[in-house]
Amino acid sequence: MNPPTLPRQAPSPDGGSTPRPVEDRRHVVKRRWITAVIILLLVGVPAGYLAISTQQSRESGRDKAARIGASKVRPGWPSKVQRSIYEVPIPPKAWRVGFLETNNWHTSRLFTAFSVTPADLDAFLASVGTSRDALAQGEITISPHDSEVAGWSWSPKASWYGITLEQPEPRPTRDITVDLTNPENPKVYVVSTTVP
Repeated sequence: MNPPTLPRQAPSPDGGSTPRPVEDRRHVVKRRWITAVIILLLVGVPAGYLAISTQQSRESGRDKAARIGASKVRPGWPSKVQRSIYEVPIPPKAWRVGFLETNNWHTSRLFTAFSVTPADLDAFLASVGTSRDALAQGEITISPHDSEVAGWSWSPKASWYGITLEQPEPRPTRDITVDLTNPENPKVYVVSTTVP
């Protein structure tokens, strides 16, 4: 009697019956280094970018807070947009220019101060719809509250002239005070107020 025949075993899926060779140490180390570098790039680069963005955002926030939190007129020119909105056409050759903008839910104000020549003072006054003859002698038209916000003080020894130019809303009302103590070097102070 013949012994029973066993079914043939199926071949291994990798095509050979021999086991895979063991990876040598050099290849293992190389593969692990490549994996570590890939992980570092996938995690480290975005984390670095996030840290840089956070720092830039903080610095931008500090700069903005400094501008918004300013409580006195600072040296510098208001932007063309600000000058247009508040209708304060500072003469191009003015010097010692300073400004401060304040905003709240009810009013917005642009405080400006600058020095000009007598001819530029006349041109400025004409451009806002008035003249030197319309200025009231001895009058400071800027309120004590606005003066305090701007950091301006009014010497009783100076020759002050002022006028308030009111316009229908939403156009601004402008309080203009001019120091003519030295007629060759007039100093102009303007508070332009708008109600949104």
